[in-house]
Amino acid sequence: QVQLVESGGGLVQAGGSLSLSCAASGRTFSNYAMGWFRQAPGKEREFVAAISWSGRSANYADSVKGRFTISRDNAKKTVYLQMNSLQAEDTAVYYCAADRTNIASTRTGAYDYWGQGTQVTVSS
Repeated sequence: QVQLVESGGGLVQAGGSLSLSCAASGRTFSNYAMGWFRQAPGKEREFVAAISWSGRSANYADSVKGRFTISRDNAKKTVYLQMNSLQAEDTAVYYCAADRTNIASTRTGAYDYWGQGTQVTVSS
């Protein structure tokens, strides 16, 4: 089992950038695929990006392709989400998650462990 803690959320103007971090503790972090999801009020949790344990494969939602980049540093037990060209529709609580099957799935149900979330608000 791993514990995940997100940080880096905040308020940013449209067109700006923000970087999120997710620090993990526990066992065998390097064996887990990691994902970022987001949830706006009244909406279901939505896939954003995922990365394999090796960091060599990554998947992105169409809505963030070309703007967001997921990366990880297994030595630091940390996964990152660099968000550029932020828009109002990116406003949500962002969660990181760990998938012990290492499939880097787009589905929330594939992930075993979740962080508490960090708020990202984009103003226009």
